[in-house]
Amino acid sequence: MDNLNKNYWENRYTNNQIGWNIGAISTPLKTYIDQLKDKSLKILIPGAGNSYEAEYLWNKGFKNVYVLDFAQQPLDNLKNRVPKFPQDQLLNADFFTLSNNFDLIIEQTFFCALNPILRQQYVEQMHHLLKPKGKLVGLLFNFELTEEGPPFGGNKAEYKSLFKNKFKIKILEPSINSIKERQGKELFFIFESL
Repeated sequence: MDNLNKNYWENRYTNNQIGWNIGAISTPLKTYIDQLKDKSLKILIPGAGNSYEAEYLWNKGFKNVYVLDFAQQPLDNLKNRVPKFPQDQLLNADFFTLSNNFDLIIEQTFFCALNPILRQQYVEQMHHLLKPKGKLVGLLFNFELTEEGPPFGGNKAEYKSLFKNKFKIKILEPSINSIKERQGKELFFIFESL
C-alpha cells in the first residue's frame, strides 16, 4: 500500500485502469448540488479524477471550483471537456500539502483511494481546509475494510468515530440514489466543520 503515490495514479490513468470512473456525476452528488443556491461558494474537489462533479458545477454557474489530483492526466481530461475552466483552479498537487480555505469540499472516491493509515490525517487536513461551519459532503463506501485496495472500505460506526471530534455529523446514512453498481455500498454524508 506504500505504492499509492503519484506514479501509481499516473499509470492507472495511462493504462485506463479507472474502474471507479462512471463517466458522469454520481446521482447523490448531482442531487445535492442541484439544491445549492449560492454560486459564489468556494468549492474543492480533492482526488477528483476526471471530475464530472466539477464539470457539472461549472456548467451550473459555480465558477469558484478547484480541482485537485495527484495525477496530471485527469486534470487534462477535464480541461479538454471544459476549455474555459481556469488553469489556476486545476491543482496538480498532494492534498496533504494544500493550504487554502473552502466553503465546501466534495468527497467522491478520494477517501477510499487513500491508504487507510492516512485517515486521521485526512480528517485533520479537511478540517484545516474548511472555513468554520464549512461543509464536507459526499459519499463513503460502506463495505468491510480489507487489505486489498483501492478502494478501501469502512462502515458508519468507524466513520462517526473518525470524524466526530472535528465535524458535526449532520447526515451519515445509506445513499438512497446510488448508481446500480454501488447500491447498498455507499453512505451519503454532510459533515460541518467545528
